[in-house]
Amino acid sequence: MAASIARRKSLLQNHFLKETLKRCYSACSQSTNTAVKVKRNEIFDEEKLRQQNSIIRIEKINVDVRGPPEDCSLLMNKGISTPYHCAMHIQEILTTRSALAFVNSKPWDMHRPLTEDCTLEFSNFEDNNPAIANNAFWRSCTLVLGNVLETAFQDKYYIELVSFPQINIKTGSFVYDVDLKMPDWKPTSMELNSLSTIGYRLHYKDLQFERLTVDVSIAREIFTDNQYKHNQISDIAQKSKSGKSVTLYRVGDFIDMTGGPCISSTGQIGRFNVTAIHPIEDPVLGRLHRVQGVAIPTQTEMHYWTYNLLCQRASKLNPLPLPSESKNTDEESEVKQLVS
Repeated sequence: MAASIARRKSLLQNHFLKETLKRCYSACSQSTNTAVKVKRNEIFDEEKLRQQNSIIRIEKINVDVRGPPEDCSLLMNKGISTPYHCAMHIQEILTTRSALAFVNSKPWDMHRPLTEDCTLEFSNFEDNNPAIANNAFWRSCTLVLGNVLETAFQDKYYIELVSFPQINIKTGSFVYDVDLKMPDWKPTSMELNSLSTIGYRLHYKDLQFERLTVDVSIAREIFTDNQYKHNQISDIAQKSKSGKSVTLYRVGDFIDMTGGPCISSTGQIGRFNVTAIHPIEDPVLGRLHRVQGVAIPTQTEMHYWTYNLLCQRASKLNPLPLPSESKNTDEESEVKQLVS
């Protein structure tokens, strides 16, 4: 009897959540992905400029770089200089090859400003232990996948990204769960190839992955046109160090939430394929689609036959938890799953 009551209560709560989202965000159906992107980027640029202007005095910090190619010390600008800037002072190949940095032994984005005296090491995909760089690569490809989904469709189709689970390379594919609002759509191989081409072309644009940590109010303003993202912000902010901040990443004109880290640029992404789009039924959010992909770094050479096997594996439905069943999405977690 008690179990039956609890189950009915859970169903009512789920139904209430669905109806609340529909009422609160009914305006989303009149939005277009193009217009929403423009608005998000205006807010992002304004906040980025505000943070830059808040630095009223330039302070110097000592950065002890640990090779290769060699150990050295650099005098850089606090809150302005990044590992990428440090690499520019040392050797050009470090700027193109380095996917990540380690600042005081902690994974750090190449374009994230340094905030204190520190040690600095550069990491690429051919290191002896490239696990963290590989996870950052997978995460970055997931953001590219989100970019593809918001870009590929005509404006009459309003695409709402839902979330992507914590990175798990062992599953064989990176994943983005999305509300396509086309419940019966079954993409052809030609359509999957078209989506893949959009993602692959970003390699030639060599777009930086920009990181910006913002107040929860800014995040809400940026994602006010996405019912799913907007609903996640409070939980994400509560799990941040300050309890009220959200970390954003921008690649090109695409903006999303994740704790990071991400790789340096899309130029480090070599082959990129959207391998499958599976319909999924979330117990709370209803019909969604699980979009899956696979990619390899530019630095990695692989025979086309081997890569095709990876694509075949990546086309099978990824068993990662559904959005409402996942205790943590990758948006909430920085690198704790990598160092545990």
